[in-house]
Amino acid sequence: MCYFSADAENRSGTAAIQYNAKLMADTAPDKIKFSSLNLDPQILKAVEEEGYTEPTPIQAQAIPHVLAGRDLMAMAQTGTGKTAAFTLPLLQLLLPHASTSASPARHPIRALILTPTRELAIQVEKSVETYSKHVPLRSTVVFGGVDIKTQKPALMKGVEILVATPGRLLDHVESRNVLLNQVQVLILDEADRMLDMGFMPDLKRILTLLPKQRQTLLFSATFSDDIKKLAQDFLANPVTVEAERRNTAAETVKQSVLMVDHDNKFSVLADLLRARGLGSQALVFTRTKLTAARLARKLDREGIPADAIHGDKTQLERIKALDAFKEGKITALVATDVAARGLDIDQLPLVVNYELPTNAEDYVHRIGRTGRAGASGEAISLVDGEEERRLVEIEKLLKREFPRERAAVSPAPRAAPSHHRPARPSTPSHVKKPAEADDWFMKPYEPSQTASKIDEQPSHNQDKPKKQIGALLKRPPVKH
Repeated sequence: MCYFSADAENRSGTAAIQYNAKLMADTAPDKIKFSSLNLDPQILKAVEEEGYTEPTPIQAQAIPHVLAGRDLMAMAQTGTGKTAAFTLPLLQLLLPHASTSASPARHPIRALILTPTRELAIQVEKSVETYSKHVPLRSTVVFGGVDIKTQKPALMKGVEILVATPGRLLDHVESRNVLLNQVQVLILDEADRMLDMGFMPDLKRILTLLPKQRQTLLFSATFSDDIKKLAQDFLANPVTVEAERRNTAAETVKQSVLMVDHDNKFSVLADLLRARGLGSQALVFTRTKLTAARLARKLDREGIPADAIHGDKTQLERIKALDAFKEGKITALVATDVAARGLDIDQLPLVVNYELPTNAEDYVHRIGRTGRAGASGEAISLVDGEEERRLVEIEKLLKREFPRERAAVSPAPRAAPSHHRPARPSTPSHVKKPAEADDWFMKPYEPSQTASKIDEQPSHNQDKPKKQIGALLKRPPVKH
């Protein structure tokens, strides 16, 4: 743990915040206002401009402890406002270091936020920008998939808050573009996902680059047992807050299961999207990148505007597809689990699991893309016989059973029998008919008179004597 006080007056302020943290913990979350959370008026102004006056449960529980300088483990369902739960107190803690100076030396990296995916990193940095627009604190984001040289200028100017994916952060460390020796706050967002994606070696390496005296916050929608071990290495005497029961899906999401044969899945999906109208959007999840790409192309050919977002897409392509979806230019965004976390889409009405995820916990994150911030949403899973075991694992995780409903499959149009095939339609009048073939081309070949006369003329070379040509013969073997 560390406190961000530079003098005795600030230390007494921290003590007051610690007292208020206990007071907030004893207060019902629904009675708390942002104005009572000891946040600077300029931060509160940005919050109010976004239309928020009351914190969500995770914000009401986490913010006082973060302001008190405590290490924190926060369990919160995705879509409940956990990004603001660490962004708002972080800005408050860094306010004493805010500076309008143009010198990079006055803007060292004081807070590091690590995320598992590019999309989540971009979303978090946008939240930092939104809530810090009235305070002189700088931030930027770095992630893989783009030229590292394009990210260097912002780092060279100096930033107090850096949002990064682990791999790209280490790339910048090796290129000597960043120094982490003044980091006072480390935030691990979606920590369980980082472990699932194999980032543990990178996290341990990053840990060695940070000061030992720091504050560490761990935020995630779910926690595995490995997270406890991670907390032992990264956190010091942390406070644990939990806004939702472990591994639960949002209560605002209506969940249903449609049993359907694998070969009929596309037909059922297309019918679902058409029935809702092209104005109603859906996020469709698949397990593999190949299936996502093929499904998007197939939907597009069926007249349902669609695009895909997955790991093989460049970052520019992924951002372009996501922006088109947010702007309503496409009806269906087909994604792999790379997009299950980090996509923040307002008022997304429907999530479709075209294929169930390999890991049951990913189901929670997938459907968490809808029903966000208290809004209602719907999640439909298309399940074939081979996937039922995955459905059972999800039910065990959520401690509930889904009623199985057989999906109605539209009959495919049959081809007409050969003896009932309609006659070939006549050529439309506006289409130019091809010219009829000339009969001359169909006649057998007959030599012309000129060619016949040439054949009758004697050859001029007939009377000339033939020259004798010597031939090189093989020499017979010599007999001894």
